[in-house]
Amino acid sequence: MSSRPQTPLLDRVTAPADLKRLSDDELVRLSHELRAETISAVSETGGHLGAGLGVVELTVALHAVFDTPRDKLVWDVSHQCYPHKILTGRRDRIRTLRMKDGLSGFAKRSESPYDCFGAGHSSTSISAALGFAMARELGGVCDTGLGDAIAVIGDGSMSAGMAYEAMNNAGHLGKRLIVVLNDNEMSIAPPTGAMSAYLSRLYAEQPFHDLKAAAKGAVNLLPPPFREGAKRARDILKGLTVGGTLFEELGFSYLGPLDGHDLHQLLPVLRMVKARATGPILIHVLTRKGKGYAPAEHAADRGHARGKFDVATGEQKKAPSNAPAYTKVFARTLTQLAAEDPRICAVTAAMPDGTGLDLMAERFPSRVFDVGIAEQHGVTFSAGLAAGGMKPFCAMYSTFLQRGYDQIVHDVAIQRLPVRFAIDRAGLVGADGATHAGAFDVAFLANLPGMVVMAAADEAELVHMVATAAAHDEGPIAFRYPRGEGVGVEMPERGIPLPIGRGRMIREGSRVAILSFGTRLSEVMAACEKLEARGLSPTVADARFAKPLDRDLILRLARDHEALLTIEEGAIGGFGSHVAQLLAEEGVFDHGLKFRSMVLPDTFIDHASPADMYASAGLDVARIEEKVLVTLGIDLLSKRA
Repeated sequence: MSSRPQTPLLDRVTAPADLKRLSDDELVRLSHELRAETISAVSETGGHLGAGLGVVELTVALHAVFDTPRDKLVWDVSHQCYPHKILTGRRDRIRTLRMKDGLSGFAKRSESPYDCFGAGHSSTSISAALGFAMARELGGVCDTGLGDAIAVIGDGSMSAGMAYEAMNNAGHLGKRLIVVLNDNEMSIAPPTGAMSAYLSRLYAEQPFHDLKAAAKGAVNLLPPPFREGAKRARDILKGLTVGGTLFEELGFSYLGPLDGHDLHQLLPVLRMVKARATGPILIHVLTRKGKGYAPAEHAADRGHARGKFDVATGEQKKAPSNAPAYTKVFARTLTQLAAEDPRICAVTAAMPDGTGLDLMAERFPSRVFDVGIAEQHGVTFSAGLAAGGMKPFCAMYSTFLQRGYDQIVHDVAIQRLPVRFAIDRAGLVGADGATHAGAFDVAFLANLPGMVVMAAADEAELVHMVATAAAHDEGPIAFRYPRGEGVGVEMPERGIPLPIGRGRMIREGSRVAILSFGTRLSEVMAACEKLEARGLSPTVADARFAKPLDRDLILRLARDHEALLTIEEGAIGGFGSHVAQLLAEEGVFDHGLKFRSMVLPDTFIDHASPADMYASAGLDVARIEEKVLVTLGIDLLSKRA
């Protein structure tokens, strides 16, 4: 347990209203205490550290000036909201962050009225804030009232098309809306693309930006007698440096850039905006991710996500493991294949480190593309690469691939283009909770004609599936694998392409067959050991493929056993549903087969450890054993089957 910081001012804050009784200098001191408390809390729980440290002063300023929760503060992604949670009555629970029954690591509506809109994915804040603004204009009813709507969005999130769709709509509607662009020059990885370069130019030319901001951004906020002179000053300065022209063309007044760590800049500007803004306004704030904590500031990812760590050194406390992480297995295998085949390339959406593609980028930088937070573009870009004769691997987390679904259908599947989808973080992911769970990819991919869908049972199988995808040129193919370390199996030196649509037998038994899809196979085998003690010896098979199914294997299991169970780390409508459809078409149920499908329940599962989440989902060893016994009609209290 790390020592707690001394926080005399913060100790007096139980709600944002308390900030209004503090002087500006006291708010500066409060920010230092809030930063120390955030570091201390995350050192004990782990979590997203750098983003929150970068917005400490901004969080204090927003809550000090605006009247939350009546004024709606919408955090984009919301992994930066730990300081916000501390200031909004949740400090006593901040050391339960991301733990079972504890505080969420993201904004969550059911947790607090100050979390007016839930998040977890990026680029949604402006749309949601605009919705609040229009609800206010239309006389909407809300328990906490409807005041100003403020969206806080990062420069990385601004690379997604949804942010521009929202700004375009907001500019057209012309209603009062406040957007704070939190420009820290990186999302999770350093930002890429023209937007990053554009924002950089906004403050590259010193000393003009301060004068330019005063003349340019504040024009529409000034009283009418002063506007004409301000407009003339703006015209004079127009050619001196790049301004907020893009945002103004979208209908926003532009103000900035401002030093996001200087409350003596932030507070007056926010107070002026609150008092005088009429239409949509964008406030451009410069911050530094990881600000105020040297180990985070000096880290390549600015302390984006951390396990528990030592505050003094920043060293993370990780449990030792002898098994490689699935992400690393994918990355090493793909890099090996890329060395042999110059047509192999890779695409990711702002997650080169998270998907492991930074490893391939070190050796083949010209063949790895980080498109920014733009999954839709990433999928169609991959489709174009495939149509041009390349072998693209589109590597995305399952939860983020959802955002590119229309492109998967329209641009990839219909055209039968051989895009290889590497789906990381499949299944339940632990502390990130429901927003990041990889629950739906099997269901939304396996229903597409011509799509091949695989799931690795262990890290060795993943090596073979990467090789299978590389060798598959007949259409789109996907393979999924979980977060974290493998199970410790012996690793092959290189991958061998698998026969498409063929599973494998793991063990022969009698009465009941268990057909596993994905990494629940380890739990299935553990359950079999318990069933053996009861005198029951199940047959176990690894399906490997959800699309196309191994018809011969499945029909054999159904024919030779009294009962057949499928198990997967996915939602209803996935692998088990496809097996049930096959069995129904073949008339197998007419002969009395007992069929059961174990899937994730029809609910969103809150954050906890992966083991706790799978126990809640009913997919742990005990529930697998129970399911087999109940299906066969065996008394659970009986010691023998």
